[in-house]
Amino acid sequence: MGPARLLTLPDPYEDFMLHHLQYYGYFKDSLLLSSPLLRSRQLLFDELEEVNPRLREPRELFSCFSSRGPLQAPRWPIECEVIKENIHHIEWVPLRPEYFYQPTGNEKVPEIVGEEQGTVVYQLDSVPTEGAYFTSSRVGGKRGIIKELAVTLQGPEDNTLLFESRFESGNLQKAVRVGIYEYELTLRTDLYTDKHTQWFYFRVQNTRKDVTYRFTIVNLLKPKSLYAVGMKPLMYSQLDATIYNIGWRREGHEIKYYKNNMDDGQQPLYCLTWTVQFPHDQDTCFFAHFYPYTYTDLQCYLLSVANNPIQSQFCKLRALCRSLAGNTVYLLTITNPSRTPQEAAAKKAVVLSARVHPGESNSSWIMSGFLDFILSNSPDAQLLRDIFVFKVIPMLNPDGVIVGNYRCSLAGRDLNRHYKTVLKDSFPCIWYTKNMIKRLLEEREVLLYCDFHGHSRKNNIFLYGCHSNSRKHWLHERVFPLMLSKNAPDKFSFDSCNFKVQKCKEGTGRVVMWRMGITNSYTMESTFGGSTLGSKRDTHFTIEDLKSLGYHVCDTILDFCDPDQTKYTQCLQELQELLQQEIHKKLNNCGQDMDLEGNWSDIPLSDLESSTSGSDSSLSDGPPLRLLNVAEELNQKMVLKNPKKKRLQTRKQRNEQYQKNYLMRELKLTENAPGRTQLSGRDKGSSLDPPLTSPKNKEIIQASTPVDNKTRSTTEACQLAWSAKSKKPGFTAACSPKRSTNASLGPAPDVKPNWSKTRYSAARKDHAAMAVYPSLHIYTYP
Repeated sequence: MGPARLLTLPDPYEDFMLHHLQYYGYFKDSLLLSSPLLRSRQLLFDELEEVNPRLREPRELFSCFSSRGPLQAPRWPIECEVIKENIHHIEWVPLRPEYFYQPTGNEKVPEIVGEEQGTVVYQLDSVPTEGAYFTSSRVGGKRGIIKELAVTLQGPEDNTLLFESRFESGNLQKAVRVGIYEYELTLRTDLYTDKHTQWFYFRVQNTRKDVTYRFTIVNLLKPKSLYAVGMKPLMYSQLDATIYNIGWRREGHEIKYYKNNMDDGQQPLYCLTWTVQFPHDQDTCFFAHFYPYTYTDLQCYLLSVANNPIQSQFCKLRALCRSLAGNTVYLLTITNPSRTPQEAAAKKAVVLSARVHPGESNSSWIMSGFLDFILSNSPDAQLLRDIFVFKVIPMLNPDGVIVGNYRCSLAGRDLNRHYKTVLKDSFPCIWYTKNMIKRLLEEREVLLYCDFHGHSRKNNIFLYGCHSNSRKHWLHERVFPLMLSKNAPDKFSFDSCNFKVQKCKEGTGRVVMWRMGITNSYTMESTFGGSTLGSKRDTHFTIEDLKSLGYHVCDTILDFCDPDQTKYTQCLQELQELLQQEIHKKLNNCGQDMDLEGNWSDIPLSDLESSTSGSDSSLSDGPPLRLLNVAEELNQKMVLKNPKKKRLQTRKQRNEQYQKNYLMRELKLTENAPGRTQLSGRDKGSSLDPPLTSPKNKEIIQASTPVDNKTRSTTEACQLAWSAKSKKPGFTAACSPKRSTNASLGPAPDVKPNWSKTRYSAARKDHAAMAVYPSLHIYTYP
């Protein structure tokens, strides 16, 4: 169906008139429909300008799945041409490790010649770039007949490759043939921008076996890349998948990443070149930057969950909102039913999200592994569902995923710089996510927030967090990453983690959620390459490796919340030792010698860490240009409505304010109770640190303070759950459930617990190609 032409009708009469028009069949009466009194914003027209007798679906209501009818088809911007074929790939785990490419130093550096000396064999038309902006969408994208962009073969001996990228998540702008078996490729920038070329995913046909082809991508923007240190592109052969059940695999030789020699006076461009031999004649093959995971893949997965009679009892699927193009952003709530309202209220929450950057498909595979485990019948999964409420947003930017963007939404902006936005209509996915978490914080404590990402310049998997200035919670934000590194030592690198909060990252989900009161707020970065650690050293990550990380996240949450704090205190002690070593190293590098006894912990942690190596490609991304005035007006209204005190910037100012407050309190106490002993040290109410939880959350448990009823119910529920865990088959509890759950206990230097090595091997899933998908209708709920 094309974009709806809408009729409008005065609201008080709308439902009444629609009911009677449908009942008496008056939709066919053109005279009635043309009457201004019968115009409604709810009636839809089809492509033949005939009325489709149904109401338009309300946009902002919760919804869930149904098994009737086809899958909800992706909606594309009306400028995008989309082929009608369904692209599907099997999942496959390579039988042997796929090692990094080892550069020889003799790799060829092709000179870029362009279409002036070559032949254009594929080129997209009318792709919207900087200056244009999204207006509307429809299923199937651009209207009309789909053009055949590839060249026409002159006969069976014509060996020209046929390129295609006009499918879900595809990205290739142009292909130029510059030799018999050599092609220069230009990637399409993110829609409505002139930058962000990194993700590629395209198809080639008419291949020849045992011939060396060379492909060179000519317009990459990042000066550094994992391709320069051994990462290989991914290739998929349709015949190998059909005959041998072989899926995506790393391929490529003579891989070189270098600066483009064509200087157009604008930003510098970089090239990636590689050679490859196809396994079959007349094959259909695909190349990709990383294992693709499309919006349709997600819907198929969620459909299987919705239709599973067991999983659907503890996993509720809803629509968080609609994207700019009208695609559903799904929200999963995962928890076991509670026996009493008090037990339900005592559960803490964990919030996980992925795919805010559409080209980082590795985040979707980690999310898939997490969902596989948390929805399973494993005793550990059941325990996690007993004591937590999981809020999961598996794909934050479905529009970008569908069109094959690398970083932006259809607003032409990086969504992970706009979590502070007031522009709900421009950034609905982020706005609704933030407000969902705000409501969640009002009803329960959020133990952990983690946003899954991909990283193009560093190997391994690591976390970015936010260091706390609170003396009571000093180093506590580093415990979870350290535990994760112990549970996944061959994939996760604690040394690569960073906890510095940079000004340019203030709009990211990690920092905004931390400012809202979530202490353990992280960005998980997963490499596009592979591991440099342990048994997986110098090998590429597979889909199975990434899925296993999802399991290790669950395993680490259990360790992190173990009522026996042995592992927790061991990690705190180790962190203190690591920090002391880092301080000594920094001082030695500066040529200074300092006695750190007693005051080493007063050194600001931010002074010890360099800036994160995240993307700087979107630092200048503000609101869309046409909405700058709107954003400014809304921000001014927010300031007038909620005036905030000016933040004290320097330590000197903070100390002076603290001393002033302290003296005023002592003076007041002296006047009111002259015989009372004066306070010493920092009073409970004198802390200058921001609150770590929202005002309506439970207070942090301390061993020296009384425990209120609500906190006691939380503690007892956790202890009961862990007691149950120790009784379940296949699980040995290495702790006593009667130990305090206080997370702020001091280190226990003599305790050396036996840290269990947990391994996870997800089942292989080979999905057959589906011509027609089952149903995934959305139904609305109040």
